[in-house]
Amino acid sequence: MIHELMSNELWLGLNSYAWITIVTVLSIFVVMARSRIPAEVAFLGALTVLLVTGVVSEEEGMAGFGSEPVVVHAAFFVIIAGLMQTGVLYWLTKHVLGDPKNYGYAVLRLMVPISLLAAFLNSVNVVALFIDAVKIWARKLSISPSKLLLPLSYAATLGGMCTLMGNSSNLVVAGLYLSKTGKSMHIFEPLLPGLILTAVGILMVVLLRNKIPSRDSAEQSFETTSDYTVELLVPTDNPAVGNTVEEAGLINVKGGSLVEIVRFDKEIIMPVPKDEWILGGDRLIYAGQINEILELKRSHGLAAADHHVWSIDDIDKKRRMRTAYVTFGSELIGQSMTQCDFEQKNNVALVAVARQGRRISGQPREIKIQAGDTLLLECPPKNDSQLEQDNRRNLTFFDSHFVPQLGPKTVTSAIILVLMFLISSFHVLPLMATTMLAAGAMMLLGCCRITGVAKYIEWELLLILGSTVVFSVAITKTGIADAIAVNVLHLCGSNPYIVMAVMCLLASIVSEFVSDVGASAVFFPIMYEQSVLLDCNPMPFVISLMLSVTISFASPIGSNTHMLIYGPGSFRFTDFALLGIWMHMVLLALCLVIVNLIYPLY
Repeated sequence: MIHELMSNELWLGLNSYAWITIVTVLSIFVVMARSRIPAEVAFLGALTVLLVTGVVSEEEGMAGFGSEPVVVHAAFFVIIAGLMQTGVLYWLTKHVLGDPKNYGYAVLRLMVPISLLAAFLNSVNVVALFIDAVKIWARKLSISPSKLLLPLSYAATLGGMCTLMGNSSNLVVAGLYLSKTGKSMHIFEPLLPGLILTAVGILMVVLLRNKIPSRDSAEQSFETTSDYTVELLVPTDNPAVGNTVEEAGLINVKGGSLVEIVRFDKEIIMPVPKDEWILGGDRLIYAGQINEILELKRSHGLAAADHHVWSIDDIDKKRRMRTAYVTFGSELIGQSMTQCDFEQKNNVALVAVARQGRRISGQPREIKIQAGDTLLLECPPKNDSQLEQDNRRNLTFFDSHFVPQLGPKTVTSAIILVLMFLISSFHVLPLMATTMLAAGAMMLLGCCRITGVAKYIEWELLLILGSTVVFSVAITKTGIADAIAVNVLHLCGSNPYIVMAVMCLLASIVSEFVSDVGASAVFFPIMYEQSVLLDCNPMPFVISLMLSVTISFASPIGSNTHMLIYGPGSFRFTDFALLGIWMHMVLLALCLVIVNLIYPLY
């Protein structure tokens, strides 16, 4: 009865369900603009609101997670696992980059193959794979990593436009189109306009490469760890012996903090709890400002140790110093290590923090973390993969150097990938069935270990994809799409070119501040409804939307590939706008022209 009353109450032509949907979707945009809130939390929270208020039924809510975009992406993660574990992607990485003569040629040499790979292997996967390689390449060429990491992200985004597999938003639009029309899109449906946009985009980056900022690499701040770690010895007759580190005033000191204790029997205590006892012969490892920490020798009667523990000749050669970047949406943002249990929970110690390429002075554990910060962590010798898996939401590690063995399975997984694209291209099987078949073949033929597949699956992305499909259903079901479509037509007239341009402009702007996936799900039902009201072929509307939401070059939060390079490149938020605004305007205008030349409106 309540649902009936809500559905019958109208305000500005929309019922209560419609307004709940509008407020919910707008709330997602607001929440996602704040870097501390994980995207999947925002989307699942919004989905919960729609379910609880009855805007969508349980069946409609669950159907989103069994839709084509979700299933195809899940299967593709298994395929990527096979390509990684058998060495196909390692082989590609090794042979793609060369030895260019100058920076301009380096940008071209990087962007062309990366854009081609992104079309087949998904832009996010390609960027994640190549970040370490590009940083090493930049050092070899004596170029700031930021000067090559930004072209890497742009190239992957551009190449991803060319196929349905290239970008997540492409799959979302294709899945929504299937649900509306019952017709499957060809995997290379956006290929021709995508290729033209990619070529023009690469040309723009090469010509305007001077607009790409040069930023100091955060790793350069961490290269000589003895510059900021101090090891002090506790003499056996020191008054602090027998007290806790807190009672002796040795845990948080001026200029740094105690990150580790090494006992005389080589036992390592890390992180150090406040109630840990001090014994004679202990070696106390401090991180921070050397000059200030060395004052402890005078004030607390400590002695200089023979060498720094964090050096090449470490006590335990299996211990590792690892570099991690704070992701957007990380729970660590806005907190210091003293305010959370991150170190204790993961058995790691924060040694130093760098921001925009420069190490931050002061006590590392007292520094409030920001998105994009680079953290130098001392990690336990084992379970590196578990550490990465447990902290995927908070940190991204880019110092894993897994080198697979090339062999017969390398060829097998490459053949599976090629066959997948051929079968889908010639419509032998639908895209969903093709990717599931390829994923099954990867596992059955031993190209990937089932136990190792989980770390390659982006569960957060699958949750977001499933939720966006439900939002699109809600926007259509409540009449929002029809109402907006009618009002836009009233304002813009019945010229389909103007209507398409206005909607694509709005969608591309929204995608700069939210995700391209969210923007495509919100704008698809509106665009489709407009094509129906104008009695036009929906394909140019759909393809123009698919491409326009991907043209997110001016903001780091509008694209997953930009978020990946934000920390490693030591970028500032505004760095993307210097070149990105020009890319956005030129490619959006070109997109509208090309799409309407290729796809007839009537």
